Amino acid sequence: MSRCSRPLRRPQILVLQNCREEGIGLYGRRLAEKDIGLRTVQVHRGEPIPHAEGWDAVIVGGTPVSANHIHDHPELVQEAGFLKRAVDQGRPVLGICFGAQLLARLLGGTVRRNPVKEIGTAPVRLTAAGESDPLFQGFPKCFPVFQWHSDAFEVPPWGMRLAAGWECPNQGFRLGSAVGVQFHLEVTAREAERWARCYADELLTAGKSRARVTRECREHEPRMAELAVLLLDNFLASIGEKSVAPESLQGSRASI
Repeated sequence: MSRCSRPLRRPQILVLQNCREEGIGLYGRRLAEKDIGLRTVQVHRGEPIPHAEGWDAVIVGGTPVSANHIHDHPELVQEAGFLKRAVDQGRPVLGICFGAQLLARLLGGTVRRNPVKEIGTAPVRLTAAGESDPLFQGFPKCFPVFQWHSDAFEVPPWGMRLAAGWECPNQGFRLGSAVGVQFHLEVTAREAERWARCYADELLTAGKSRARVTRECREHEPRMAELAVLLLDNFLASIGEKSVAPESLQGSRASI
């Protein structure tokens, strides 16, 4: 090694966990395999969120709390402010489920109750924008995902819809450095069963059993695990790319 050369700095990823039961699953496992610097902030426990400047990318996880009700949760108001700054700085941010809904809301979109409570495994399909988006490079046109949500986001103004579903039309979007996915590829059958135990009342509303939800996830787990690795790798590839939203978007952002 030349005396003037410096070792490459490991990318540093910040994970914002919003619920005890909902981590980042297979995404976290992939980050460990790639020896990526990782810090998880337990936002739901009131842990303070560090400054955005120290992180190359951010991953925002799920919670049963609605993105429309964050004012009832001071820690989520703090998180929303952090995310607005991170996106304005052009840092790659990946929102999962609630994380996607919160990003959409902060970027000028809306969050509403989905007509159907989506629980279990279902196919989603890429839009034309999704097929060309870096996040989904190498993905098939249609693929299975795990779902567990009551709310749904509308794609923010100037955003692009990347993926669509039959019972929930908006499954993925991009606006600048922010990408959100309504679905879960990171969940294993073991985690699906744990969610089914924790959220048993929601299963009744959806008319599904714990055994059925677990079985659906297990049947598709090998393929979803492969795609989870691919999605995470694609997201990490965006680190270092300049992707700041145009100034014209700044005024369109929703207030926290």
